[in-house]
Amino acid sequence: MIFLRRQLPLLITMITGLVMAAQYYVPHPASEQLLTTVTKWLQIIGGFALVLGITSLFHLHAAKIRRKEAGWAYSLVLYVGMLGTIIVGLWNNGKESIDGALTSFGWVYSYTLVPLQGTMFAILAFFIASAAYRSFRARSREAAVLLVAAVIVMMGRVPLGEYILPLSGDLSSWILNVLNASVRRAILIGVSLGAVALSFKIIFGVERSYLGGGKE
Repeated sequence: MIFLRRQLPLLITMITGLVMAAQYYVPHPASEQLLTTVTKWLQIIGGFALVLGITSLFHLHAAKIRRKEAGWAYSLVLYVGMLGTIIVGLWNNGKESIDGALTSFGWVYSYTLVPLQGTMFAILAFFIASAAYRSFRARSREAAVLLVAAVIVMMGRVPLGEYILPLSGDLSSWILNVLNASVRRAILIGVSLGAVALSFKIIFGVERSYLGGGKE
């Protein structure tokens, strides 16, 4: 009984994985219906998982605020922001804008979330520039090639760079669409092969960490 209880999740995973892998190659109405049904169930399970995650987040930060742990003020800001957004969203209740005016939820998004995102990316720009300065040093021929390509791409992506060096726009497009595309394809192929290998390991029970434990 204990053995069956341990092996049942692995058996369900293997059967589900093999069936859904075979479904992709079977152009039959029953196969398409199976995909539609499984997709609906995934949406339902995803909704419950989202509710569970939000509840866990609320509980975690509420405990942190109650105990006055280090950084509890940030948890309070998160708590107020989440509650305020939920209240505004429920109060808005899917109302559409009138004469192009923003709804209350759209106002929260446009005047709160968007400026915060802009601030975050503006701060990150300094760290990226600092990391680029440390990395782009022509200590070798490979580093020199990387430095030249980076300068050309940066100049070709802004109007001022094209004004200073008119050919930078065409060179930048060629580097991105030819050289960069080939490297990107190689990376995607490697990632895809790794995903396939991991899928086979999960289907056949080699990888069991998703069950809460390590390999057995």
